[in-house]
Amino acid sequence: MTFLDCVSRISARMPPALLVLLALVLPQGQACAETRYPGKAVRIVVPFAAGGVADITARVIAERLGVKLGGRFYVENQPGAGGIAAARTVISSPPDGHTLALLSNGTAISVSLFNKLPYDPLKDFVPVSSLGFFDFVFATNADSPFKTLADFIVAAKAKPGSLNVGTINVGSTQNLSAELFKTVAGIDFVIIPHRGTPEVLVSTMQGNLALMIDSYSAMKGNLADRKIRALASTGPVRSESAPDIATVQESGVADYDVVSWNALFAPAGTPPEIVKILNQALQEILAEPDVKKRLLELGIEARASTPEEISARLRSDIEKWRKVIEKAGIQKQ
Repeated sequence: MTFLDCVSRISARMPPALLVLLALVLPQGQACAETRYPGKAVRIVVPFAAGGVADITARVIAERLGVKLGGRFYVENQPGAGGIAAARTVISSPPDGHTLALLSNGTAISVSLFNKLPYDPLKDFVPVSSLGFFDFVFATNADSPFKTLADFIVAAKAKPGSLNVGTINVGSTQNLSAELFKTVAGIDFVIIPHRGTPEVLVSTMQGNLALMIDSYSAMKGNLADRKIRALASTGPVRSESAPDIATVQESGVADYDVVSWNALFAPAGTPPEIVKILNQALQEILAEPDVKKRLLELGIEARASTPEEISARLRSDIEKWRKVIEKAGIQKQ
């Protein structure tokens, strides 16, 4: 970057007289070094373990941001309930754009799931952009008599409480998706929480569950091998990653809509110009065909947003899941 380029980038924030003084007093390279972003390595703190959908998404984005902005972006995994450890790390870091947070639909859930969440996602962070959106899939054993989700609903209404539905832990998006399905479809069944997706898959394939709910990426291999059969996806329209799977709404449950998401946020107080730089870069990166293809293979529809759009989504999902948690009578942690 030339000195004139540097001056152009900072002129909107500094009085002309100060720019002249800066040009006379500081070496040209130093002036640019102090205003260039990123000025050092940028860490993206992810509240999940390595290898999951959120982690892989963050790593794809980190790699492309590094190329686009000419710096090093890397992922730091800090898994933990409610994303508390990761959130603390980010909000206690200088708000200079060099520590960023990956927030998700799980962040919205945590607001109502925890009694004393030591951070407020609406006040302690500023939104940058969404990264991607993904549905969950309702699936059953390959030998199940249920060929469609409508078949399951009919059976559940005929014998309330007789069918088992498997999800991962209580309070997860998958688990709350099952609770919401109960309410919206007007049916009753037993939700069986499991410690992890592998256990849910085994229980489904063994015929112990009438239905399971998890991400498409988690069950993609077993769907391809025909060990399980997809009945419906949870979004309002069919997913680009699995367009042959009908939606829950198409199956007769008109008001059902669950779409999870991942997004990039920064600590409160981060300069708006840095947020703008990051948002513009993400708009370009997430429109690249190879990035879209790579994420779609994981069941994620890559899509950037304005900061205002993802902020509104976070607010609406906090309210949505608060109602589900309260109606289900889930105890706060």
